[in-house]
Amino acid sequence: MSESPEQAARRVFGARAAFYGASKCHTDPAVLGRVVELAAPQPDWTVLDVGTGTGHTAFALAPHVASVVAVDITPEMLAEAERLCAARNVDNVTFRLADAHAIPFDDGVFDLVTCRRAAHHFSNLLEALHEMRRALKPGGRLLIDDRSGPEDAAADAIMNRLDRYHDESHVRQYRPSRWRAMLEALGFAVEAVEPYVRHRPISALTGDVSEENIAAIYALLDSLTSDRRAIFDLREINGELHLNHWYVIITAHKA
Repeated sequence: MSESPEQAARRVFGARAAFYGASKCHTDPAVLGRVVELAAPQPDWTVLDVGTGTGHTAFALAPHVASVVAVDITPEMLAEAERLCAARNVDNVTFRLADAHAIPFDDGVFDLVTCRRAAHHFSNLLEALHEMRRALKPGGRLLIDDRSGPEDAAADAIMNRLDRYHDESHVRQYRPSRWRAMLEALGFAVEAVEPYVRHRPISALTGDVSEENIAAIYALLDSLTSDRRAIFDLREINGELHLNHWYVIITAHKA
């Protein structure tokens, strides 16, 4: 029997926990700063960070709120987050093992729910978003920061294939327009949708990846038409191939 996306996530991220503790992409101060700015946290707020990984979003919000509860499905990621938390002397963040599809809290508990760089791993994103909405207080804010794709459908499909080769627990990342539609259908009032792009080296896709999947990544990139190569801005910089990666930050409130 093949493993579920959640089982794959535990396997993949259990092995990569130390890497994510220091990942430049996940600790990017510009992005974390924008996340905090858009979240507009208040000193009396209680926050839930879903799919916290090694806790970077929780740590960024902690100085601005009363408390943060950070949940993740992978024990090794939470252990690394606990280590970082102790090293930084953060005293208002707690961690709990939990699945985003079954958030273990009562209805209407949190002022803010965040989910950063995790949603593309969820086997049923709508179910997870429903759980996040349920956990929010009326009028509470949701903030998503996730991998995304260009609005060009073919390029979006290619980016998802590349990410699946890079990470076998990858399920699906969504274009900004699809994010807006999903959130509005679930009863969120969308406040802001901010796509952004990072031009990253090929090693961002091939690091810690099997030789078979590395070969598949290069074969897919080699097959791109000139139009697709332009969308990905596929070119060598200092001897290493670089290409676009798409992301999106969305804020919404529970209507």
